[in-house]
Amino acid sequence: MPEESGASYLVFGAIGSVMLALYEYYARDNRQRGVFIGLWPPTMIGFAIYLRLHESDSE
Repeated sequence: MPEESGASYLVFGAIGSVMLALYEYYARDNRQRGVFIGLWPPTMIGFAIYLRLHESDSE
């Protein structure tokens, strides 16, 4: 059974971060925090891509 790289968890974390950013921006009217949290998902997705590529290179 192959080991899990954790990339799928990062994708779910990125989706959750988008939801949290929208909540902060619109529902709580805290625009600065919403934009700050909105910068997290691209970083998480980039790291997930790196993990997937690193996993495929090691096989």
